Amino acid sequence: MTTTTIAKNRRARFEYEILQKLEAGIALTGTEVKSLRAGHVNMGDSHCRINSQLEVHLVNLHISPYEFGNRVNHDPLRDRKLLLHKYEIRRLYGQIREKGLTLVPLTLYLNKGKIKVELGLVRGKKLHDKRESIKEKHAKRDMERSLKDA
Repeated sequence: MTTTTIAKNRRARFEYEILQKLEAGIALTGTEVKSLRAGHVNMGDSHCRINSQLEVHLVNLHISPYEFGNRVNHDPLRDRKLLLHKYEIRRLYGQIREKGLTLVPLTLYLNKGKIKVELGLVRGKKLHDKRESIKEKHAKRDMERSLKDA
């Protein structure tokens, strides 16, 4: 089986400098899985929070209610627990506290029938870094156009 991308957090790739990536499982209900497979998700303002019991929760990930889910439907903005090893959580907790970094979801995808989330340990970009990203994107687009016309 191959991996199928469900959603990408394009805003996070623009707003943050990605220092490290890791894969985590996500605890979901049945109607959330069905809604995700249909692609009804918004990753706009989502981020991760580590609580005092060393559990990682995904906050502000909007998964739309499943249209055929009647009474057993889920809350669209509930906190969802991420499944990571304790040593990974401890390492991330130390890096977030010490260096002032943030943990954000970059991609939601389906891997061998399981829904996974790719997390990024990120640092916020400055304004000049964002301008540099825009310049690179425009230069790449212009180069592709000129190659296409030739």
